[in-house]
Amino acid sequence: MSKKLELEYEPKNAWKVYSSEKDRKAMHKTAAEYIDFLSSCKTERLVMDYVRKRAEKAGFVDDLRAPACFRFNRNKTCFLARKGKKPLSQGFRLLGAHADCPRLDLKQRPLYEDLDLCLAKTHYYGGIRKHQWLTMPLALHGVVVRTDGTVVNVCIGEDPSDPVLVITDLLPHLAHKDANRKLSEVFEGEKLNLVLGQSPAEEGSEKLEKPVKRRVLEILNKRYGIVEADLLSAELQAVPAGPARFVGLDESLIGGYGHDDRSSVFCALEALMAEPEPEYAQIVLFWDKEEIGSDGATGAKSYFFEYCMEELAEAWEPGARMSAIFTNGSALSADVSAAMDPNFKEVYEPLNAARMGYGPCFNKFTGHRGKVGANDAHPEFIGQLRAVFDKAGVPWHMSELGKVDEGGGGTVAKFLAVYGMDVIDVGLPVLSMHSPFELVATADLYACIQAFRAFLKN
Repeated sequence: MSKKLELEYEPKNAWKVYSSEKDRKAMHKTAAEYIDFLSSCKTERLVMDYVRKRAEKAGFVDDLRAPACFRFNRNKTCFLARKGKKPLSQGFRLLGAHADCPRLDLKQRPLYEDLDLCLAKTHYYGGIRKHQWLTMPLALHGVVVRTDGTVVNVCIGEDPSDPVLVITDLLPHLAHKDANRKLSEVFEGEKLNLVLGQSPAEEGSEKLEKPVKRRVLEILNKRYGIVEADLLSAELQAVPAGPARFVGLDESLIGGYGHDDRSSVFCALEALMAEPEPEYAQIVLFWDKEEIGSDGATGAKSYFFEYCMEELAEAWEPGARMSAIFTNGSALSADVSAAMDPNFKEVYEPLNAARMGYGPCFNKFTGHRGKVGANDAHPEFIGQLRAVFDKAGVPWHMSELGKVDEGGGGTVAKFLAVYGMDVIDVGLPVLSMHSPFELVATADLYACIQAFRAFLKN
């Protein structure tokens, strides 16, 4: 029997690995800290504010010549680095994640009035199922930039005394025709309009063409000192209102908005703070724009990473060849994967599906239909990682995103692979991914931090 168990493989349940009272207390404490992080960091800019505070507290400085340093790009992307005992040209250990999440962005001319309601036009960002965003409390976050360069921070709907926003839906009594229509036809992007108000302006409303819209503008002006033209240079996001929460009678799950991919940001940052004396240089990258293809000046396709590495090499190891530095590097593309859902098992392949409660899941490849657009990690690198995590006693397992030909997805892994470094995708298994209220397991969160620590320490 013992010989058979050695020959066969089954992933380890993280709850059983971390079963001691000490582990469970540490797990719960970590989950509570993560809930606070997820609840307060509803946009990528807020995530960067959090990262900056943590980094500065740990002694990181805004100077790439320093042994522990950082560089931020438009407060949406950041580069963190810590010098190792070995020269940079012998390699580095990189963790890369993205801080942006699916959401609803306000258009640049969002406000209009119809049937005595003031509404705001939106354009959805990233892959969402539109119907999930209807009839639920939404908060408004972001910045408005005036012509004099003043940046106004906006937050409406998070404080218990604040009102929330909402998108309406059709009542079932009048929606019988929808039963025979395609989902994409029933829920249209142009109908994702936020309700902002219903009362008219108090003064001269009988002479105003749009008194309710005027009332909303008066409120915004009083609260933030802005006018409608200022919205042309604004970045405002409608996101689920309210905090993340423990889920389940045993509080074994965490529910909230933004696990994809702020769970990876949290885990990577915790790991970096916990391993201050590495053998190899540590690099942690947090990007923007992953949910829409990683384009733009703050996405993984930009040269921001390369520019930072050039400055780092010049300061830490003058004369080192960038080709040697990059090709000797190893990276974890930290991004979540879809956990197998008991209600939708038909779209998963059980042997290779991510399972909640078994630690972080590694995706050798992502892409879609024939691995198109995938990085497809090399087995030599996977073998090295197996040794690292097994030695550290970290539970982990392999997965893929659904059945062959069922769908697929992509990450930033391929944008790191172009430099010649080894890279693989790894992250938490998530239920209801890309919804306004995603689920992860507290045991997986804890195990993922331990995995990232082992990687950065090795």
